Amino acid sequence: MLGTDLTLAYNGTPVVHGADIALAPGQITALVGPNGSGKSTLLRTLARLHAPQSGRIELPVDGGATIDALSLGHREFARRVTLLAQSRPTPAGLSVREVVEFGRHPHRGRWTRGDVDGAAAIEHAMTVTGVAALAERPVDRLSGGQLQRVWLASCLAQDTGVLLLDEPTTYLDLRYQVELLDLIRDLAEVHGVTIGVVLHDLDQAAAIADHIVLLADGRVRAAGTPHQVLTTELLSAAYGIRVDVQHDEHTGQLRTRAIGRHNAARAPERAVA
Repeated sequence: MLGTDLTLAYNGTPVVHGADIALAPGQITALVGPNGSGKSTLLRTLARLHAPQSGRIELPVDGGATIDALSLGHREFARRVTLLAQSRPTPAGLSVREVVEFGRHPHRGRWTRGDVDGAAAIEHAMTVTGVAALAERPVDRLSGGQLQRVWLASCLAQDTGVLLLDEPTTYLDLRYQVELLDLIRDLAEVHGVTIGVVLHDLDQAAAIADHIVLLADGRVRAAGTPHQVLTTELLSAAYGIRVDVQHDEHTGQLRTRAIGRHNAARAPERAVA
């Protein structure tokens, strides 16, 4: 999925300026940056929930060609791209299976519920997300982490090649954050899904992303691998506060630390510039 020279506006006022973003099959692209940087707006634009003021969004098709995503009908686009939004309502009176079944809507005709692949897709989505054992349980009796998995299962049941997630770990405790991030990594590596995800936690982005896009003030400030983008210089400039970056020799992971007035004296000495 490719967004080119995207300018996005609210009430005629541009909030994202000339952004380019590429999401690759089987890889995770994380959008990071301070509040108000435009990362969620950019993701919602890729999902066609926000119309761009200018620019193009293209989707790959067989043979290496691309098609204009903005010209597709709603149902056709929904067969190719799905979004897990920041928050979704908890539907009362529905079971887990019934909520997951929502994802099959683009594959059903207007006047019929016929969907020959639906049952298998729903079972697969529940199995992959670990909610199959909860299939008949009412969703309003689930924990926050379980409910987030159910909504993710609904997205997977939609059976698209592109999955967009807007701050999927928000409101989850540590265990469910880790489990959800592991699941997202599996979807890319094992199932070849193209994934774009907005994350506030820089360490989470470093841990799961193949590619990172750093936004600030509505502009893409850097794009590349975690080691190329998550540097003290780039992060400090984007966030307006010193952000030290260390490389863990044992795990190979990057670790970030924002330095405030009260912890400056205890800041790590060794940083990746």
